[in-house]
Amino acid sequence: MKEVKIAGVPEHFNLPWHMCIENGEFNEAGIDLQWTDVPEGTGKMCQMLRDNETDIAIILTEGIIKELTENPHSSIVQVFVKSPLIWGIHVDGKAKYNSVSDLEHKISAISRLGSGSHLMSFVNAKKNNWNISAIPFEIVNNLGGAIASLSEGKSDYFMWEKYTTKPLVDNGTFKRVGECPTPWPCFVIAVRNRFLSENKSVIALILDIINATTEEFKHIPSIDRTLASRYDQKVEDIQQWLSQTQWSQKNLDEKTVQIVQNQLFELNIISKKVDLNQIVKNI
Repeated sequence: MKEVKIAGVPEHFNLPWHMCIENGEFNEAGIDLQWTDVPEGTGKMCQMLRDNETDIAIILTEGIIKELTENPHSSIVQVFVKSPLIWGIHVDGKAKYNSVSDLEHKISAISRLGSGSHLMSFVNAKKNNWNISAIPFEIVNNLGGAIASLSEGKSDYFMWEKYTTKPLVDNGTFKRVGECPTPWPCFVIAVRNRFLSENKSVIALILDIINATTEEFKHIPSIDRTLASRYDQKVEDIQQWLSQTQWSQKNLDEKTVQIVQNQLFELNIISKKVDLNQIVKNI
């Protein structure tokens, strides 16, 4: 049995992985796939890949591309979710802010530097013609930290995946004042380079197993009710999310990598653009 460590956010996007693990599909293939939930998100998973704490990460595209332009310790081996991530822009439920325009010059809560919430704060600022060099940040680690930070007035807004935070909007903890979709596929599968070089056939087998599930995922009977129950969501919200979400069985192409790098470079998030082969490897 080959032990493989994998990390991802505890969100509905990753249910296909849990289904394959729970159904014993990886075990049947001789793979002991050990999943770690990482509520802190992409910045934490980049650190885990760097420090050999995980072999694989299901990670935000912009975050891992930023990381790999600076330190090519891992490679993207496939897109996992090809549709955009819809980031909700949230304020405290009792805040006086009612629109995104109210948040210029205000403090953005982020999980950590290099995280999706950090990078998308810049994307949102550019979209609204704000001064991207003047955004103040407050590091809050995770969703619980953001709730506390906004309620205590330490920060003013927080960007997180729209449906993950929907229950908090429904119960009045947060108020969602806007949305900001990513202009690229949202989640990719990244693998540590050393692990990849020594275990290409194992990674190929893992991709075959997960791809067989994601190809059929939307057609699984009552999958909307399963997702709603497991992730504490309303069935109608999950149905809307499913209608907007597309999984992928292909790798990132050069054009998409250039689009992401160009955007990150323009926003001064990366200092240089690198060749495709420093970021993407095909199995």
